[in-house]
Amino acid sequence: MSVIYIDADACPVKEEAERVATRHGLKMILVSNGGLRPSRNPLVENVIVPEGPDVADIWIAERAGPGDVVVTGDIPLAARCVVTGAKVLKHNGEALTEANVREALAMRDLMADLRSADPFRQGGGRPFTKADRSRFLDALERAVRAARGA
Repeated sequence: MSVIYIDADACPVKEEAERVATRHGLKMILVSNGGLRPSRNPLVENVIVPEGPDVADIWIAERAGPGDVVVTGDIPLAARCVVTGAKVLKHNGEALTEANVREALAMRDLMADLRSADPFRQGGGRPFTKADRSRFLDALERAVRAARGA
């Protein structure tokens, strides 16, 4: 059975993912370092991992596989999950696949290099919008249907 794994620390689409999981009767696992309010939904499980770099990512990557969907903004985690056969979505609904995840990793590394070389080139990207939320919902619905057919 498919599982939706959420890299939950700083994830802006937990509620949307829970609605999709509920509609499809799928288990959803929120993985974080703590501080999340538990859901009353019996399909939603909170997994709290110890503090430390990439502990939540490692937990998800060791479990996600074919038929599962992973929601994350972490590109290295996405790359690991794509290799295992999981469907991977960013918070804005962008799918990361074998065809584009290496490019996303390269861009991430390039941007990190640029930020470290120029202390004035800091800050995040554009704000998360209603359109991003809507694209995510549509993409998650499609990913869940595709994963269940896997």
